[in-house]
Amino acid sequence: MKIVLAGGGSVGRFIAEQLAGAGHTVTIIDNDSALVAGYRERGEPKGAVWIQGDACSLDTLTLSGLADADVMAAVTGDDEDNLVVSLLAKQEFGVPRVVARVNNPKNEWMFTEMWGVDVAVSTPHLITGLVQEAVTVGSFVRLLAFEHGKAKLCEVTLAPNSPAIDREVGELGFPRGATVVAVLREDHVVVPRGDTIVRVGDEVVVLVTGDSEDLVRSILVGD
Repeated sequence: MKIVLAGGGSVGRFIAEQLAGAGHTVTIIDNDSALVAGYRERGEPKGAVWIQGDACSLDTLTLSGLADADVMAAVTGDDEDNLVVSLLAKQEFGVPRVVARVNNPKNEWMFTEMWGVDVAVSTPHLITGLVQEAVTVGSFVRLLAFEHGKAKLCEVTLAPNSPAIDREVGELGFPRGATVVAVLREDHVVVPRGDTIVRVGDEVVVLVTGDSEDLVRSILVGD
């Protein structure tokens, strides 16, 4: 895939390194001429191409080859810039998938399709979900949201009183809008099948869409 990143800070460079290492074509845009020159000279991240310029500028985005990109990731430390980049990427260049970093959780409500954002990533919210997942047994925890909340990745660590205990996944009656994607058991990942039996202490990870969340919670947690 061809990926363009707006923002050459620590977040952008780490993402670029991972993606380039996986064989993708990666271009990084940053306005800091000294930073760009330094990383160009050192050839870091390996395999990534640097563009010096304002990512909110049509000229800079054109120079980056955004018109042919599969993904645009706006990961600067400024939410306004990330929104502008996302909107331009979607409306002016028709990028199929636009991912945007949310720095201030209070701004998350703006990161929607109206601004060209397909997926918004709020690190504080992600950390909150992961902390809850680590300390809460028997509670329904939302780890991630996709498509502006239309789909959610949720987790429940099954308590002894869960109605799902010692039952097969296929007989639990999950709605069409929910899919069990993994069961974490004693530091091992179990790929669930219909005859997989869930047990006390299992971490059940479910992809929930539509209005099926309440029913999934009832199945795994109880009323």
